[in-house]
Amino acid sequence: MYILMSLLDRYLLKEIIVFFLFSVGLFSSLGVTLGTLSDLAYKVTEYNLPIKTAIEIFLLNIPEFVAYALPISVLLATLLTYGSLSNNSELIAFRSVGISIYRLIIPALLFAFIVTNITFFFNEFVVSIANEKATILQGKYMPKDLLDLQKQNLIYPEYQIITPEQKYSRKRLKRLFYAQRFDGKVFHGLTILNWSEDTLTQIITCETAQWNEHKNVWDLFKVEIEYLDDRNTKHFNHQQFPFTKALLAFAKQDIDLFEMNIFQAQNYLDIIKVSGDRKKTLLFQVRIQQKIAFPFICLVFACIGSMVGISSQHINRVRGFGLCICIVFSYYLLAFLMGALGLLGTLSPFLAAWLPNFFGFTISGWLLIQK
Repeated sequence: MYILMSLLDRYLLKEIIVFFLFSVGLFSSLGVTLGTLSDLAYKVTEYNLPIKTAIEIFLLNIPEFVAYALPISVLLATLLTYGSLSNNSELIAFRSVGISIYRLIIPALLFAFIVTNITFFFNEFVVSIANEKATILQGKYMPKDLLDLQKQNLIYPEYQIITPEQKYSRKRLKRLFYAQRFDGKVFHGLTILNWSEDTLTQIITCETAQWNEHKNVWDLFKVEIEYLDDRNTKHFNHQQFPFTKALLAFAKQDIDLFEMNIFQAQNYLDIIKVSGDRKKTLLFQVRIQQKIAFPFICLVFACIGSMVGISSQHINRVRGFGLCICIVFSYYLLAFLMGALGLLGTLSPFLAAWLPNFFGFTISGWLLIQK
């Protein structure tokens, strides 16, 4: 029996791997061709992006589409493999010698678990780095007004939490920073508004400002401080202030969310929380949970694919491909709706990211029990 099971595992894994590799090549090539070529062609003609650079960007975009293709390929591979077992009456033969359906889907689940880990590490250490490099490469040829949008007219609010006795805690604006421009090291035209107990008490303006790493303070140059309570104004050539360093981290953070790994996104989330931007905080909380939940789609699709394949009759490659598209569309539509509810605050970030996976496991479990 041990030898029989070992041969069974090798047989099923061989079938799954063949379909899987074919699917990864198909879906990733289609994705990168449809999703990248037209955009690169536009940039070559409009922004004089060199052909050599366009080819490099094209190659750097491949990992992202491979990552998207991995879960879909698991679904298609399990659909076709187990659908073939059902079509060829192999399923009946296996069950006639005492092999249960639970045992039959174990190879698919083990394979999906391996692909889940590959997808996670691929997203974290390959896709994010490749996307960042692609952005840097094309950034040299993009219009300056598009690239420097985040570096001009920076606004950063700093809040403090007020917790009165026997009352709900609330946020209160403590300080508001506005900079005309940030060149990567120095803030130009910095204005700081200070509040005390909901009252604006002080306005600080300076020509330039930069962070002093040795003293953990801000160096402000050509400073004007206006005290609103007594209408007094003072001028200084140089002053140091112990403001938060989060302003610097906020200004330097120019990586797009989809170019971040989970660690980078979590660090940036900590910065946003200080600013009190609830909308952006929710966005990052939901996206971080989605980044964690995404690789587990491989397990969900393996369960659904194997059970639909076993339960269906006459699944050929064309029908299997059609079923795969329908399942993927339904899953991502549900994921989009749950994500939107998470961004609105209706669902918690955890539920917004993980409910589609839980729903997929529930459906596949129901199919397994029914079969």
